[in-house]
Amino acid sequence: MIAREKIRNVAIVAHVDHGKTTLVDFMLRQAGIFRTNETLVERVMDSNDLEREKGITILAKNTAVTWKGIKINIVDTPGHADFGGEVERALRLVDGVLLLVDAAEGPLPQTRFVLGKALALGLPSVLVVNKVDRQDARAKEVLDLVYSLYIDLGANEHQIDFPVIYAIAREGKAALTLAGAFEATTLTPLFDAILSHIPPPLQGEREGLQMLVDNLDYDDYVGRLAIGRITSGVAREGDAIAVIREEGKVVPAKIVRLYAYDGLKRVEVEDAGPGEIVCIAGAEEIGIGDTISEPSFPVALPRISVDEPTMSMVFKVNDGPFAGREGKYVTSRNIRERLYREAYRNVSIRVEDTDTPDAFKVVGRGELQLAVIVENMRREGFELTVSNPEPILKRIDGEVHEPMEMLVCDLPADAVGPVTNNLGPRKGRMVDMQPLGSGRTRLQFRVPARGLIGFRGEFLTLTRGEGIMSSQFDGYEPWQGSIEKRKNGAIVADREGEVVAYACFYCQERGALFVKPGDKVYTGMIVGEHSHDNDLDFNICKEKKLTNIRAAGRDENVILTPPREMGLERALEWIAEDELVEVTPESIRLRKKALDINERYKLERDRKKGLA
Repeated sequence: MIAREKIRNVAIVAHVDHGKTTLVDFMLRQAGIFRTNETLVERVMDSNDLEREKGITILAKNTAVTWKGIKINIVDTPGHADFGGEVERALRLVDGVLLLVDAAEGPLPQTRFVLGKALALGLPSVLVVNKVDRQDARAKEVLDLVYSLYIDLGANEHQIDFPVIYAIAREGKAALTLAGAFEATTLTPLFDAILSHIPPPLQGEREGLQMLVDNLDYDDYVGRLAIGRITSGVAREGDAIAVIREEGKVVPAKIVRLYAYDGLKRVEVEDAGPGEIVCIAGAEEIGIGDTISEPSFPVALPRISVDEPTMSMVFKVNDGPFAGREGKYVTSRNIRERLYREAYRNVSIRVEDTDTPDAFKVVGRGELQLAVIVENMRREGFELTVSNPEPILKRIDGEVHEPMEMLVCDLPADAVGPVTNNLGPRKGRMVDMQPLGSGRTRLQFRVPARGLIGFRGEFLTLTRGEGIMSSQFDGYEPWQGSIEKRKNGAIVADREGEVVAYACFYCQERGALFVKPGDKVYTGMIVGEHSHDNDLDFNICKEKKLTNIRAAGRDENVILTPPREMGLERALEWIAEDELVEVTPESIRLRKKALDINERYKLERDRKKGLA
C-alpha cells in the first residue's frame, strides 16, 4: 500500500485540440513507462478507434507514472463540451488540475467550462501555456487572459496563485520561462510543479472504507469493474463491502479483484489506501455515482451531478426495404438493451421509452455526443434509423424556453461578414468582437442550440477551412421563433433498383447527388439535394432506350460530377423533420419517414392545412 503523502492525483483539462493527449504521451515516455525498444504510437491515450480517427478525446482515461518516488495518477479528459459528463467524473478523482492553454488561441469556451468546474470543487491548478513555438503565439497576452478568466470565475487567493509552465508538448519540452521553453529538453519543470503545487489526497474523516464510483469498465474474466478514488479506509482483496445505490438501497458484495494503475496497465494489488485510484471487481449490481463502503456502517458520499442534457434524438428499428441485409443486431430488443447499457455507463445521457415499442428517445449534451453513440453502435453490428437532433424545451412561468449556446469563432477577418450574415437567420446575436492580430478576429454569439445544427459545415466553407468554432451551453431563453432548417428540398428515388449513369447524368442538372452508378436504392430513399426548395421524385434507375439506329454523334458522353459524400454527422445535420438517417455497418442512407409517394403527399397536404 502506498502512503497517502506519496500520491498525487491530477487531471489534464483544456479546450479541444490544445494538446492534452500529446502532453500525456511525453509524460509517460519521460517517466520511463515504455521500454527503450518499444514501438510507440502517437496519442497513446486515445485508444478508442473513433478517438484516433476524429483526433479528439471522447472518454476520460487514467494512467500513472512515478517521479522522484512519488506516484502521479494522471486523468486525461475530453476537451469537447459534448463530453462534459466525462470531465465532471474525472475531476472527482483528483486533487488538482493541469490547465492547458494554446499560446495562440488562448482560453476558449471549454477552457472556461472545465476551469469553472475545477474551481467550484476547490482544486488548485498548474497552468501550462502550450504550443509557444507557433508562429502566431502570443504567450504573454494569453497569460493575462487566463488571469482574467480566473477572476471572472471567482477564484480565491490560493487558486489564483498558480505556477506557469511554458511548453512545446509535441517535442516534450517545458520550462519556467518563455525563452527557456525553446532551449529545454525535458518536462522536468512540469513534473516538479505537480509535486510542489498539487497537494497529496486529504485524510478521510472516517476510518472505514468509502469510495465513490466515478466510472465503470468491463473485463471478460472478472466482470464489471468499478473505478474510483478511495476517500477513506483501506480496500483489500477478499473483503466484504456494501454498495450504496440510489435512494439508499444497500447491496452486499465482495472485492474479488483489486487493481491499481501503473503506466497504461492495470496491475493487481492486495490492498490500497486513501487517495489511490483503483478498480474493484466483484460487485455486479453497481452504477456510476454509487458508494462502496464497509458493510458494518455504510455511509453514502454525495452522488455525481452533471450538466443537464440539451438535445434529443429518436433511435428506431430499421423498417426500410433493405432492413436486415447488412446488420447483425436489428430488433428493438437489441437496440433497447444497447442504449440502456450506454446510459448505465454514461451519466450524461438518458434513454426514454416512447409510445411505440420500436423507438427510443435518447437525450444528451449535443449532436456530436449522440453521433458518437450511433457510430459505435454501427461498428458493433447494429442496424437502425435515427431522427434529426431536436432541442429539449422547458416551460418556465408558462412560457416555452429553449437551450442557448455561447458560440466562439476564431476566423480570418475577411470571413467576419459572411459568418455574421449566416448566423442571423439562425437567431444568433453577436455579443463580442475582438481583433486577435495577424488578420484574425474572435467573434462571440449567443445562439439557440437548434440554430447550430448543420452550421459547422457551412462555417468551414465560409472560412475556407481556416476558422475554429466551439460552443458552450449558456442557459435557457424564451423560444426564439422558427429557424429554417434547410433551404433546399430533396431528390427522392421513386422506385427500387440500381442507380444508372444515364439517369444520374440528367438528374445532376436538378441538384447535387449523394449516390453513384451501381448503388442500390429503394422508393422513398433520398438520392440528392434538389436545387429548389421542394422535393423532387425522380427515377434514378432509368436506362437509355436502345434503338436500331446508329449514327455519328448520336451517343453522348456521360460525364458525371462526383457525388457528395454524406458521412454520419453530415447526414444528421442535413436531414429535415420528415426524414431519417438509416445506419448499418456498411452503409449510411438518407430516407423519408413515409416511403410511399402518395402517403408523403397526404402528410404534406395535412401539414399545410394545419398551418393555415
